[in-house]
Amino acid sequence: MTTVADILHYIQTIAPVSMKEDWDNVGLNCGHADRPVRRILLALDPFTHVCREAREWGADLLVTHHGLIWKPGFVTDADAQGRNTLFLIENGIAHINAHTNLDQAPGGVNDVLARVLGLENVEVLNPHGCDEQGRPWGLIRVGEVPKQKLSNFLATVKESLRCDGLRYVDGGRDVCRVAVGGGSCSGQMYEVAAAGCDTFVTADVKYNGFWDAKDLGLNLVDAGHFHTENPVIAVLAEKIAASFPDVEVKISETHGDCMKYY
Repeated sequence: MTTVADILHYIQTIAPVSMKEDWDNVGLNCGHADRPVRRILLALDPFTHVCREAREWGADLLVTHHGLIWKPGFVTDADAQGRNTLFLIENGIAHINAHTNLDQAPGGVNDVLARVLGLENVEVLNPHGCDEQGRPWGLIRVGEVPKQKLSNFLATVKESLRCDGLRYVDGGRDVCRVAVGGGSCSGQMYEVAAAGCDTFVTADVKYNGFWDAKDLGLNLVDAGHFHTENPVIAVLAEKIAASFPDVEVKISETHGDCMKYY
């Protein structure tokens, strides 16, 4: 019999807690560790529609990248965070998340993003350390693509990540040496530029960030938080399913990016 604790242990072998940022909450957010697990639903976020889908499908466990509980305080129905937490608890559904530990882990969010975008010779930029297998880990990945016009690379990003649109600034250079950082990694653009990259794919870029990138001569591509991180969910689902053949694993059918382009 597979339990919540078994799944938690497995996920944390893929994305060790030691790799998370100090401010982050990862692991078992709610539920009983000894609860049997027969069905697992995976999604990027534990938003209301995903929690309801978990109940309707009969999931015992919800696994997401983003956490269920972000801020300290009381768990009440006064906000969405509290309501979703109460909903899962009341319906006997446990919740596990792997966030910045999965961002930085080998084979995690940013390795998957680099692979989806076709980067070759991928390395970790300024690694924080090495795992038990001697593999470096850290946040940003850097790789290479055949030299091409920015317009060609933008088309690849949009198609590969299935984005409705991209925000970008043209740094005035062709694309060859590319850095990727899924989610809110635009603060790393100075490290990226210092490493000799001509292009950086990330998300959640602020207004001044685009101007800063232009001044640096860096092509900066904002492909959206959801679209730059979501590819890892399919990889995580495949790994869990292979390791626990007695458990039914499903990727959410209701979750997607709420931002639209008119």
